[in-house]
Amino acid sequence: MFKNHFFRRIYHPDLFKIDQVKLVYFLSLVVGLLSALAAAILKYSIHYMHKILTEGITGKSGNYLYLVYPLVGMFLTFLFIRYIVKDNISHGISRILFAISRRKSHLKTHNTWTSIIASTLTIGFGGSVGAEAPIVLTGSSIGSAIGRFFKLNYKNITLLIGCGAAGAVSGIFKAPIAGIVFTLEILMLDLTISSIVPLLISSVTAATVAYFLMGNKVLFSFDIVGAFNISNIPWYLLLGVVSGLISLYFSKMTLLLEGSFSKIKNTYLRLILGGIVLGSLIYLFPPFFGEGYDTIMSLLEGNTDLIFSNSIFSQFSENFLVVVLFMTGLIFLKVVASSSTNGAGGVGGIFAPVLFIGGINGYLVASLLKKFIGVNLPDNRFVLVGMAGMMAGVMHAPLTAIFLIAEITGGYNLLIPLIITATVAFITTRSFEKHSIYHIQLAESGDLITHDKDKAVLTRMNWKREIETDLLKVKPSATLGELVEVIARSKRNLFPVVDEYNILEGVVSLDDVRDIMFKQELYETIFVRDLMTIPPSYIDKKEKIETVMEAFRNTGAWNLPVLDEGYYVGYISKSRIYSTYRDLLVEFSEE
Repeated sequence: MFKNHFFRRIYHPDLFKIDQVKLVYFLSLVVGLLSALAAAILKYSIHYMHKILTEGITGKSGNYLYLVYPLVGMFLTFLFIRYIVKDNISHGISRILFAISRRKSHLKTHNTWTSIIASTLTIGFGGSVGAEAPIVLTGSSIGSAIGRFFKLNYKNITLLIGCGAAGAVSGIFKAPIAGIVFTLEILMLDLTISSIVPLLISSVTAATVAYFLMGNKVLFSFDIVGAFNISNIPWYLLLGVVSGLISLYFSKMTLLLEGSFSKIKNTYLRLILGGIVLGSLIYLFPPFFGEGYDTIMSLLEGNTDLIFSNSIFSQFSENFLVVVLFMTGLIFLKVVASSSTNGAGGVGGIFAPVLFIGGINGYLVASLLKKFIGVNLPDNRFVLVGMAGMMAGVMHAPLTAIFLIAEITGGYNLLIPLIITATVAFITTRSFEKHSIYHIQLAESGDLITHDKDKAVLTRMNWKREIETDLLKVKPSATLGELVEVIARSKRNLFPVVDEYNILEGVVSLDDVRDIMFKQELYETIFVRDLMTIPPSYIDKKEKIETVMEAFRNTGAWNLPVLDEGYYVGYISKSRIYSTYRDLLVEFSEE
């Protein structure tokens, strides 16, 4: 007896429980490490594939290859996805957001590696998209997989997804603060003590690994010196407005063009069309080949002639009007190139195209102001600030834009211009479009998790699972006697009245018949149609949870029928909805 008591004390399960907080801290470090490794693998793969494919290409000897490479890359990507992945892996950020809102933060395990291969094939062969979204999806999938392996709850799995995203951004740009802010702004995680520490651990770990593995060889980085000139503030304000308007154009055109490609049902036709459009654009504008960071670096270093290298317009590089028209083409046609890449079947994100357009826009605005107004503006500063303005406008992430550019320039000398332009660009775009390009489609479908905890809980709630289908139905022609027999078999006090086609005509409550249900002399003379009432409202099965809650508020009812295109499905009760809501709220609020 003593031995058994001693055994129970020694092997009590509480002694072996791992502190959840410490476990999450440790796992966030692992996620940051793996995310940075994934970022390094992807960046090196794209870099060296570019180098191999483009070595020796000149405007005279071989830029016709630009017509072929993108189609080859997208075709290889298509084969990889169709025969190996067998799943849609495009639009990585939106896929993460959907998983958080509708899939309990469960991302498919294959996303930990498939996006790396697919985006390497797409971008390495010249696809005009960025590697950031695929690597963010990879990092987030690593976080999701690790969280599920350790059987963490929804809140902690979501947090590890955020750690993966923060680690990915931090690992790509060596920008740990930007990685954290990206997670808070784009993935809309709550900023609390329990979340900020794991994000810090993951982001700093990833940045450290990135410094160790890559240094400045592959990553886009630039050191800027000199003080801020306060007299240039009006021009930074102007740049913010222009960036906001171009951001709006980029977002609208991206959705329009990708939507147009999705309507082409023949996969091979879509692939060929996208390849031809992209190849033609790259032939005319070689800077569209790949991510475009080389072009940005050329602008920052003042080597604008390099932008025209391999281009059929290279002989006109000294003509100011041609330069303006060329750069305007880069700004307004880049969205066509990136949308053709993704729409035709390539895998990549809009992060790099946004920075590319922002840099070109900043340089062009500065050049035009210097030419026609005579102000002396620093080109490289306007390139960097333009990138921040474009990012703030398209992604609705001004803080991410500010800190990212500040960190990759090695300091905060640009902080005031960055804040001015990013804020103005964000306000300008937000005046016309409430949601960012990542969020707009999810918001329209009701699948977007926000910082509003009440709305976040409602978004996660799948109210259709709460529909009660165990209510016994009766026909309107049934007699009181037949109704009493149904009541005797039922455990509920509501009885939907449906016709022979299962169309709801009304409802009978037990309270409606309580006074007469035992008067047998009425059993054959009173019919259900005489007893039924019309429900105060009904809910269509396709409605969003917000509409369901609104219906309960407006009617004051405790139960409402659910229909599917007019046909009766079941009943939904207010008490059941609120019970589920409370459970989810507790899950969200767990510390």
